[in-house]
Parts: sequence; C-alpha cells; structure tokens
Amino acid sequence: MSDGMLLGIDEGTTGVKAALFDQRLQPVAEARRDKVNRHPEEGWVEQDGEEVIAAVTESVGELLEGADGEVAACGLDHQGESVLAWDSETGKPLSPIVVWQDKRSQEVLDELTDKEDEVRELSGLPFDPYFSAAKLAWLLRNNDEVKKARDEGRLRMGTVDSFLCDRLGAGFATEPATASRTQLQRIDKPGSFDERLCEIFGVPIEVLPEIRDSAGELGTLKHESWSVEIPFRGQIVDQQAALAGAACVEPGRVKATYGTGVFVLAHVGDGVPEPAGGLLPTVAWSIDGKVEYALDGGVFAAGGMLEWMCSQLGIAESPPKLSELARSVETSAGARVLPGLAGIGAPWWRPNARAVISGIHGGTKRENVARAALEGIAWRVADVVAAIKETSPVETLRVDGGLTNEPLLLQLQADMIGAPVEAAGADATVLGAAALGGVGAGVIGSLTDLPEMLPPDRRVDPQQDEEWRSTEHERWRKFVKATEALDPS
Repeated sequence: MSDGMLLGIDEGTTGVKAALFDQRLQPVAEARRDKVNRHPEEGWVEQDGEEVIAAVTESVGELLEGADGEVAACGLDHQGESVLAWDSETGKPLSPIVVWQDKRSQEVLDELTDKEDEVRELSGLPFDPYFSAAKLAWLLRNNDEVKKARDEGRLRMGTVDSFLCDRLGAGFATEPATASRTQLQRIDKPGSFDERLCEIFGVPIEVLPEIRDSAGELGTLKHESWSVEIPFRGQIVDQQAALAGAACVEPGRVKATYGTGVFVLAHVGDGVPEPAGGLLPTVAWSIDGKVEYALDGGVFAAGGMLEWMCSQLGIAESPPKLSELARSVETSAGARVLPGLAGIGAPWWRPNARAVISGIHGGTKRENVARAALEGIAWRVADVVAAIKETSPVETLRVDGGLTNEPLLLQLQADMIGAPVEAAGADATVLGAAALGGVGAGVIGSLTDLPEMLPPDRRVDPQQDEEWRSTEHERWRKFVKATEALDPS
C-alpha cells in the first residue's frame, strides 16, 4: 500500500479520463474514452448512463491492465450539476443524464418565481436551469418511468457521481461540494439535503443519496471487467477537483479551468462567503468533517464555442487550427464574439442568451473572427475575475485545461485581468481527484501539501496597462449588454 499509485477518474462533459500518478502526483499513465452528447430538442443536452458506465470501466480497466504495481487509492470527480434517475433494484437508468448545459427545466423555474428569493437565501444559488434541482423536478413531472418507479418505491435520483458509486459498489452517496451545486443543500448547513428546498422543488428527499465527506474511507470500487477492487478514498465535483489540482487550497488562491466552458473558483476558507458580483458561494470540500468554501463563476461556453465555430461555420478544421489563425493577425479588426451557446453565466446570469458574432465588415477575415473568439473567452473570464476582485485581491490566476496550451489565449487572459497567469500541465481536474484520494488514504498528509508538490511550469505576465484594460473592459461590457435584445423572451 505504501508504494501504491493514485488513480484519478474524471467523468467530464465530453469524455472520461482515468490517470495514474505516483505518490508525488507525477503522471504515470492515462486512458480516455469519449462520450456522446445528444440534442433531441432545442436547448436539451443528454447522455446515456450506460455509456458513461462503460466509459468509466473501460478507461480504468485499460490502466489496471497495464499498471506496474497496485493502486493505493482512487478519487473520482464528475460533471457537476448533471443528473439522472435510476432503478434502485436493477441499477438501470430510468432517464437519460440531463447535462448541466440543458435548459429544459426553465419551465419549472418559471412556475416557482415566487420562491426564488427563499431558494437563493437557503442555497446561495440563483434560479438558473444550470443547477440540478429543477432538472430533477422536470424528470419527476415528465418521465413516466421515473413516476412509476417513485410510486413503487424503487426510485433513485442524483448527480452522476452517486450513480457511478451505486453501480460500482461504493454505495448510494455523494459529498457536500456536489450537493452544494444541486440547489437542494443549504449553503450554511452542508452534509444533508434540506427538507424545505426539496419541498419547494417537489423532489422527495428519500430518493436522494447520502452525503458524506469528500475524502476518507468511502468504500471500494469494483467491476467484473477489472482484475482488482480499488480502494475508493476521494469523491468531488469537477471544478472543486480542479481547485485542488491547481493547488488552490488556501484562501486567496484562484483557478480557472478551460474546457467545454471555463470555471473560475476562488478559495475563501472555512467561512460561508457572501455572494458578490454575481458569483456563487459553494462548498470546496469536506475532510474529516471540516468544510471549506469557494466563490464560483462559470463561463458556460469556451472550448464548446470553438468546436461549434469549426464544425458548423467552417472557420477552421479544429480548435487548434483556429488558434493558429488567431495568432496570424494582430487584432480582431473590430469583430466580437460572445460565447453564449449555453447562455451566459456569472456575473450576468442570462440563461436564454445566444452566442453572437458581430462587428463584421467587408474587410473582416476569418483570422480576425478566430482571434475575436479567443478574446471573447478571455473577456468572459475577466468578467468573473473582476467580480472576485470586489471582495478579495487576485494576485495570480492558476489555469488548466486543453485551451491553456494556446499561448495567445494565456497572453490575452493576463492582459485582460491585469495579473500573471500561471499554468502547470493541461488537466488539474483528474489530478485533483487523485490528490483527494491520496489525502483520504493518508498517502498525502493534507491538501495544504499540494502547493509544494505542484509548482507552476509556465507564467505569463500582462503586457497591457491599466488604462487599456479599463477602457477595453468597459467596451466589452457595453457589447454584452447590447446583446440582451437578442435573448429570446
């Protein structure tokens, strides 16, 4: 056990990554399986629960087959607010996974507008179809198999981590950071779902999972295709995993993870933070019963926007090729891109917003539009960082994710926030899951050991001055404000 490896499992929006690390969190091996997102109706985003189980078990199985040594501990992270329903007797999914980007539950929220202030006060979260509660309510109202299972007492509902744990032998359970994203847990009383919030949304509390610590003795993961059972020691929501993997484990440290969207989290310590500037209070993790908190701001489309511009508009063959185009010009020539394919999150909170490409004239080239796309992502992150600065300084921004391999994006980001950007590898999420597993197993002393273990390997300093930044950010805000007229009612 003392020489065993740490396994991280990242159940993300577009794929599952499993990775082995040594006990100093240096990478050993990784495996990946892609997933399919389906869009059966406008605004709907679904996945198949059995396909997700297969992606997890196959990627882990590949690593176990080639592993040179045993696994001392495993940590799992998952795609946040996405939910599904399944049969408690058979484990069979009764619904698709309703992905965090899905907008169908807006109709539920529209009917509960008189309860919005109460929900925000209790959960800390605004009304938005992004969160889990209204998705669960929608399934209970509209899915006949879900309603039948409820009537027969065999219904289970929850986020994807609780489904995976249930199916893979670690119990029907989640943890406080995940629960804080559902809108069914009080922000000031983590560790159990709240009866009043469940009552408001019409979600029976008895169909929801147990809430336990984010790290510790969490059971064992097993599957018939695996050669061994795996000690399960860490469980966390994806962005909090990235917060740990970016070594942002002390108050004042801020990270941004660039993937399908960009998610910015600022560690704030053990006190419940006051919402400010459109940011959300959230649980960072709970270890040995001690809860720590973060402020969260989400940019719901980033890599997803670039993928769409490539596949549907033909701007480039792929996002890396789009980045090459962006690097080939000095400016966007007045072009603007608002990455709003899944609405606009913090600090604007416009769930019905649409993506916008504007400022086009006869001389605009695709290279200019490509650069405008990267600028739009960086400005959206700057919106969130500016909100964080309202309550605490941001001395550096720790970044991770595939898009951070693009040097132009990092320079744009540093210029737009007025602070250095630091990177260390491309995927802090699966790393953070493994780190939590190591802490839960006692292999790593505590999360506060991570800054020494995970130093940055790249740093980009801002090249623009404060006058430029202030002027250009105000122009960006006016642009975003002007696009409100395009939001469907």
